[in-house]
Amino acid sequence: MTNLESRKFDYEIKTAIKMKYRIYLLGICLFLSVSLQANDFIWYDGLHPISYSTPEKVEPVVQTAIEIFCNDMLLVTGKTPILSLPYKEKNSIIRIAQLDESNSNELKQLGLPIDSLAIKKEAFIIKTIKNQIFVVGSDARGTAYGILELSRLAGVSPWIWWGDVAPEKKATLTLPTNFYTFQYPSVEFRGLFLNDEESLNSWSSRTFEPDAKTLYPIEKRFKGQFGPKTYAKMFELLLRLRANTIWPAMHEATMPFYFVEGNREIAEKYGIIVGTSHCEPLMRNSATEWNLTGKGAYNYLTNKDEILKYWSARLKELGNSENIFTIGMRGKHDGEMEGVHTTEEYKKALTQVIPDQIKLLEQYINPDVEKIPQQFVPYKEVLDVFDENLQVPDYIMLTWCDDNYGYLTRLSDTEQQKRSGGAGVYYHLSYWGRPHSYVWLTTTQPGLIYYEMKNAWKQNARRLWMVNVHDPKKAAYDLELFLDMAWNVELPVSSHLSDWLKREFGAVAGEKLLPVMREFYRLTAIRKPEFMGWNQIEVDDRKKYPKGRTPVTDTEFSFTEFGNEADRYISDYEKIKSTVLEVEKIIPSNRKDAYFAIVKYPVFGAAAVTTKCLEAQRARGNGSKTAKNKSMAAYNETSNLTDYYNNKMAGGKWKYSMSNQSQYMYVFGEPNFESDIKDRQKQKESEAEYIAKNACDFTHSSTQTEVVDMLGHSMNAVPLPKGETLTYEFETNQEGEAVLRTAVIPTQPNDKGDIRFSVQIDNEQPQTISFREEGRTETWKQNVLRGQAVKTTNHTIEKGKHTLKIAALDDHIVIDQWMLDFDKDRKFYVFPVKLND
Repeated sequence: MTNLESRKFDYEIKTAIKMKYRIYLLGICLFLSVSLQANDFIWYDGLHPISYSTPEKVEPVVQTAIEIFCNDMLLVTGKTPILSLPYKEKNSIIRIAQLDESNSNELKQLGLPIDSLAIKKEAFIIKTIKNQIFVVGSDARGTAYGILELSRLAGVSPWIWWGDVAPEKKATLTLPTNFYTFQYPSVEFRGLFLNDEESLNSWSSRTFEPDAKTLYPIEKRFKGQFGPKTYAKMFELLLRLRANTIWPAMHEATMPFYFVEGNREIAEKYGIIVGTSHCEPLMRNSATEWNLTGKGAYNYLTNKDEILKYWSARLKELGNSENIFTIGMRGKHDGEMEGVHTTEEYKKALTQVIPDQIKLLEQYINPDVEKIPQQFVPYKEVLDVFDENLQVPDYIMLTWCDDNYGYLTRLSDTEQQKRSGGAGVYYHLSYWGRPHSYVWLTTTQPGLIYYEMKNAWKQNARRLWMVNVHDPKKAAYDLELFLDMAWNVELPVSSHLSDWLKREFGAVAGEKLLPVMREFYRLTAIRKPEFMGWNQIEVDDRKKYPKGRTPVTDTEFSFTEFGNEADRYISDYEKIKSTVLEVEKIIPSNRKDAYFAIVKYPVFGAAAVTTKCLEAQRARGNGSKTAKNKSMAAYNETSNLTDYYNNKMAGGKWKYSMSNQSQYMYVFGEPNFESDIKDRQKQKESEAEYIAKNACDFTHSSTQTEVVDMLGHSMNAVPLPKGETLTYEFETNQEGEAVLRTAVIPTQPNDKGDIRFSVQIDNEQPQTISFREEGRTETWKQNVLRGQAVKTTNHTIEKGKHTLKIAALDDHIVIDQWMLDFDKDRKFYVFPVKLND
């Protein structure tokens, strides 16, 4: 055989093998198709691209959603979906329809509940009918959400880009033959406020989008800007999370939203409504814009004409864009209005400001001013002014706030709930301010978010939910929980975290991670890592503390009581770290980066800061070299973790976005081992008797009690309605004087009243306790830093069996734990009770 004949023979053999292989693959696909046909509708068969059809007119947000969906399907199937020609829409796999752009009679004839859909804003239906999937939206955003719901059904996480959660490749995509879902939002305006954004600003300006074009040169005052490329990714995330509103970044370090070329246009492309925060009236970011474009003082009492011109200029620019306008006025940044000195003066000034602003809206936006979305935000000192009977037009929404630490301060009363403008909530998952900032990790307990926002819903705060985050990537789970509740307030929070972890990391890993993340939320509820320095910022005594920050000091954790609670706290972190490392082994390579950012960095980071502070405390007490070494090792670990996050994770995609020296807070600095006091850890553990219980361990409840999962140090805190009681039975072997410490979640009254409960042991007279705190008292500061308000009462106890009754005398009472202690002077931090997980 010649060389030519040999090569020809080899070619024929190889061709035959290839043909057999192709036939084999085709056979497998046909087999899968036949086996699935009985119970499932196949919308991707492994061979052909997904086809879809659209209405003749496609609005920008719908087109954007289609583009996102097509990119998703390319990653999942390896094939880009194909748009069917209009006359072939009945042959397409997916038929996209929008009520105001489609033939509703045809849709009705197909059995779709069009009348029910039409009365809902931003709603969608997905239904399999014969051999097609119908995606029908009540309007443009509803249609977009429906399209992106198909991405979810195909296994694409909303965090595909921000979380580096790469989707799995799929050989086929199926839905049940009779698949049907009808979804619509619980809250009208849902979104995030990008605030305290310095780390994200650094990443955007230096890594992701350094070439964004601005109206003004980047001066020293501006560390950077967020441009349309960054906001496009942020808005895509909002669409995937079924949100619709942004309050853009507004700090002095960031170039204002409207001063960056393309930002407004990209919001319109993604169908995002732009609003502003409590201190930014009429779409103006006065923290920076006034200094660039205003004339004179930002003082309405002395410079009214210039301020009206300044507001008018922005309103003229907005045209037909979708906005929510903040009404009222504060200082240029997060401070009181300039030129006023008393609450009465403030009220008088706002009584002028609000009507003037409404006239501008009538002139430049819509003569029918009641149709313009507007909000008044009674935040901080403005709440005091509002309480003095400030008149705010009925059609303007009242946006209530938390105390910056997750506890809602006020909600609409019975009369306010009748307002045509409705009510909303501005809620914090991060904060920069006193008593201490938390803009590193996001550790707000899921149970607190659930309880407070469900309570807001019950009191008709249903028009707007906005959440404060410093970086959506670092707030991932809490942010999604908040927005998922805004979409469906009835979601089962008990399974939400489990489902989320399984979606992000697979069923096996998710199941193993659930106890890890639950324990993480318990440990960080006991003390956020940012608060482990036991110090404060923005203190008033600038003579003693020129930088406004008190130094890091010893914690309140005891190295002796209850079997050494400090070491137990460190040990609890080490246990979940061990599990994180074990689970890491089974995480697919394409999700390793997601795992590091979502799980490993926060768990190991929180553990490292905690260990650093507690071991430094031990070393200051007894001079232990081992403790010093452990403290320094923990300090170095935060640096190493952060270096990996910034420089190695996702190939450097997130460079400059993470800082373990957040805001240059002292708690993140090198440990201090110097102390004038020695041998503090040599004291003996008290031998006095104590009885401690979690609130959920009651013997009897006078009402049907809801235990809130993942809330409080107990992880099972108990809301107690006004007038209801919890009863506990216990037995003591000691008698004499004892102190009862009752720990409640440090909620606010939500009205102008008090927030009280009573305790009663046996037949003694009930003792009434109030934990209402006016303003930023020292007690309030300690409560929010601890995540508990601990109130003490004194009692005389005999040996034997006893009954404790805790009664709610006001609304919004949530009981967490209690302990009866025969040693009144015992020093400890964590209640020594077992969890009920």
